[in-house]
Amino acid sequence: MTIALSNLPYDLDALEPYVSTETLSFHYGKHHRGYVDKLNMLVEGTSFAGLSLEDIITKARETSEIDILNNASQAWNHAFLWESMSPSGGFKPSGQIEEMIENEFGDLDSLKHQFMQAALSHFGSGWIWLVQDGSSLRILTTGNADSPIGTQMTPLLTLDVWEHAYYLDYKNERKRYIESFLDRLINWNFAASNLTDQEAHQAA
Repeated sequence: MTIALSNLPYDLDALEPYVSTETLSFHYGKHHRGYVDKLNMLVEGTSFAGLSLEDIITKARETSEIDILNNASQAWNHAFLWESMSPSGGFKPSGQIEEMIENEFGDLDSLKHQFMQAALSHFGSGWIWLVQDGSSLRILTTGNADSPIGTQMTPLLTLDVWEHAYYLDYKNERKRYIESFLDRLINWNFAASNLTDQEAHQAA
């Protein structure tokens, strides 16, 4: 089974002006596609061939196949990133995820502040995640290509803080890029759709 490049859930210009068509064209069409193409080349004829992307990540982590792990993780992370943003994003969350935000952070503004601080203080390339950890929410940072896949935590949404994600639009102003994500693009419907039923999970 060849790993396919995931489809963008919107047009290349749909996130304007917060993510430009030029940035998304390079980010999706060059970087994301490059990880997928490299991964397919690396796994061809190996015991990884035919596995799902998630299973490749788990097995590569267990066997310390770093090149496969990095490319598989980046392929998965980017597919997840596109869903974490929406042209109609930035709205106020509701329902279960709103309740969990209030329980864990007090309110949405506090979550945004902590997410911002995590993203600004993260040194170098990596990812910022909102994850479900049991019945709670957490903000998690991972370096380079790492992700929560294969852990007890469930990723709900993510933000890419590699420079290629924002430099054409924001230059070195990472803070403005993060603000655009939190205020205009963040897709709370996608985050809510990733919540797991902890009681059912514990009973299984």
